Amino acid sequence: MRKVLIVGAGQSGLQLALGLQSQGYAVTLMSNRTADEIRSGRVMSTQCMFDTALQHERDLAVNFWESQAPRIEGLGVSVAAPGSHAEPGGSQRAIDWVGTLEGYAQSVDQRVKMAGWMETFAQRGGQLVIHGAAVSDLDFFAGRYDLTLVSAGKGELVSMFGRDAARSPYDAPQRALAVAYVHGLGPRPEHPHFDAVRCNVVPGVGELFVMPTLTTSGRADILFWEGIPGGPLDVFQSVKDPDEHLATTLELMEKFLPWEYARATKVELTDANGTLAGRYAPTVRNPIGRLPSGGLVLGVADVVVANDPITGQGSNSASKCAASYLAAIVERGEEPFDEDWMRATFDRYWDTARHVTKWTNAMLAPPPEHVLDILGAGGRFQPVADRFANGFDDPSDFENFFYDPDAARAYLASHG
Repeated sequence: MRKVLIVGAGQSGLQLALGLQSQGYAVTLMSNRTADEIRSGRVMSTQCMFDTALQHERDLAVNFWESQAPRIEGLGVSVAAPGSHAEPGGSQRAIDWVGTLEGYAQSVDQRVKMAGWMETFAQRGGQLVIHGAAVSDLDFFAGRYDLTLVSAGKGELVSMFGRDAARSPYDAPQRALAVAYVHGLGPRPEHPHFDAVRCNVVPGVGELFVMPTLTTSGRADILFWEGIPGGPLDVFQSVKDPDEHLATTLELMEKFLPWEYARATKVELTDANGTLAGRYAPTVRNPIGRLPSGGLVLGVADVVVANDPITGQGSNSASKCAASYLAAIVERGEEPFDEDWMRATFDRYWDTARHVTKWTNAMLAPPPEHVLDILGAGGRFQPVADRFANGFDDPSDFENFFYDPDAARAYLASHG
């Protein structure tokens, strides 16, 4: 029985651990927190998983919350008219539409999912080690395993994986992030009978994402500001009180996005740990880490490809990476997990991940005219809105119409 060590108990680490466990591998999982500590701790993300990523969970029969979580059937885009927030009466919408997803999306608070998956892993006989791992720890443990995987995307371990400058155009954070989980949000009046993720763009200022979720206390919604650093949304770093965080979130909604604020006047935080703020630079790293003793470890998901959450791809990419690595490990049989195999395994994942990185980095920049034309056409032609929405599930499709002005014009001409 081959022995695998996985360090980090997030979406990718736990999904991979459960998948390998189901295939008969002896898996040890290292986490710096217990399931109870995760469940009672601070929110960790704004996860919204689309159909392909959800299917990976179904394939492993670990989609435990699918019947409880809201079904997200659409993805909408609203763009505030430039400068309109400075005028009496507040912002107006230059663009406003909702696209229909071919397969529904869902969001499950990672406190719920990771705690539940960790308990399942242990119940199924997995070796769970509660220990915050340093490089020295890994150096000690790694020699006892056939393969060591690092899926903890923060802290000292990440320093083992050097930045890939050719694939990392940004060396500083491009957005200041602020998250609030709330109860009491009203429906979007444009579609009161179905749930959708709403992406609200304030040109030159930032974006607000609103998404339904399942949290520790049931159905909720996530209010997620992405502010351009140094701009009017970049005000959360000094906010430590959760109630002040929510009040600031709502004040900014009232100023910049009154149509979203109108349904948020009665919201309250889901819990005292329902807020999060921070920033990080989008970075692609070299996938192989070398330990002081010379041993090799393979980076997983956002350890090696960390994109800004503006395109909602974090948990989706983690799921896709775990599924890709699982297949590569099983296919390897009894052959050694050597450096060539590690690089080939990452390259196989990168073939999918590169589309996410290209699209995400493009969305962080001011949109060129042809992209504005595509977004505008979504309000006139439902197939354009639908195609853009479904790109969140399969970002490779953006290669066909999104980046090249001529391809965009040809695509839009076919609709009008």
